[in-house]
Amino acid sequence: MAKRRPESTYTLRVELEGIEPLVWRRLLVDGSVSLGRLHHYIQAAMGWTDAHLHEYEIAGTTYAIPHPEDDPTRDITDERRTRLDRLATVGDHFLYRYDFGDNWTHRVVVERVEPTEEGAGGYAYVAAGERACPPEDVGGASSYMQFVRVICERPASEEGTALLRWAGEDFDAERYDRHAANAALLRMAWNRWV
Repeated sequence: MAKRRPESTYTLRVELEGIEPLVWRRLLVDGSVSLGRLHHYIQAAMGWTDAHLHEYEIAGTTYAIPHPEDDPTRDITDERRTRLDRLATVGDHFLYRYDFGDNWTHRVVVERVEPTEEGAGGYAYVAAGERACPPEDVGGASSYMQFVRVICERPASEEGTALLRWAGEDFDAERYDRHAANAALLRMAWNRWV
């Protein structure tokens, strides 16, 4: 009989690159999570809607969901069959890319790995974070920075009003709702969506 790995909790710091001030989350996950499931956790923690393709780059290997229309010369490892605890440990970092049009790159750092009580695994929780996730399809980091400048400096202008109408009248680049992110993660677990 194969020896079972002890369960562990990974503390990950997820930082959205190219945005100032920094948009980040501290996410606690079961170390045995697949990269496919981790994708859903990152989406909920950041505030993305999972409307676009994604991939990971870890130690020079690309992990994603293989598709028949992928470039056959591009080597892709199936993220659904790859566990986090088999790829990374404390101090390691890797990239998570989302929406290849807007090209959102997230730097994921493994801050801690701690033992988990037996049977307590299989969860995700956002412990901390700052600033709102950019709206989907805003156009990437530089377009988002311009978007924030306009809605902060000229919110009542024609352009500012149109942008806020598009993003949601209550959009606030400085606000992060950790409780809403955790509610989304809890809903995912409760309904066994991932």
